[in-house]
Amino acid sequence: MGLFFPDEKEPDLPFRKVGFARYRQILEANYKCFFLVDFITLVFFIPFAAGALWAVLTGSALIMLAAGIVGGAIAGPALAGMYDIILRRLRNDKGDWWVRWTKAMRQNWRGAILPGIAQCVPLGMAVFVGAMMLRRQLPFSWGTVALLLFGCLLMTMIVTVWWVQEVLFVQRLGIKLKNALFFSIKHLGKAAGAALIRVVWWLVIVLLLPWTAFVVPFLGVWYVLFLSVFILYRDLDEDFRIEEQILEKFPETIAEDED
Repeated sequence: MGLFFPDEKEPDLPFRKVGFARYRQILEANYKCFFLVDFITLVFFIPFAAGALWAVLTGSALIMLAAGIVGGAIAGPALAGMYDIILRRLRNDKGDWWVRWTKAMRQNWRGAILPGIAQCVPLGMAVFVGAMMLRRQLPFSWGTVALLLFGCLLMTMIVTVWWVQEVLFVQRLGIKLKNALFFSIKHLGKAAGAALIRVVWWLVIVLLLPWTAFVVPFLGVWYVLFLSVFILYRDLDEDFRIEEQILEKFPETIAEDED
């Protein structure tokens, strides 16, 4: 046990462990918080999911485009709240999750609309094209499949770093995109690995529906998102000076040195 759920022993925060021990330490202290925020986030994703299902059933790319735009605009602020909570817990912010989440929503909802659309539109179109190929309404080729998966991988690499900046910094859009691109290139192995985990996770969930539907309410968005950000966090902190800047203003939210 411990990969997904905590052991019965109390976590030894605030001291940080390293590696897999740190991974377990974070989950043991915060899995309930992650689960509750995830449930709220899934509610915000219902319009996108419903629109995507309607588009696939009707074979309409226009409906899929509309679902990506409208659904992404609705889901974006909730996803920003999810990122904010994960980043706070990674630096051992022990504040009340509901207070932190509502504050993140108030601060980020406007800025989160565009990245929400930027994530949901290509994701929705990839799902739509994949579904049409499976239903034999579009020509099937492994080249097209490889191109779709590569596009999803590249998009996930970029938007992950974009979201981190969205909830932490006030920056122009061009700077966020440039930073996300440069970070992904600089840390290509980790960035690609973290993105690949998310792409494979959701690919398995979608392809094995409806048998995987029971997993979504429990692990849904939060677990794979936490895992990917956890993999990148040290590099994100080093490149963007996350904790250094927060320590200057909010020293009580940063954990003590690693033991």
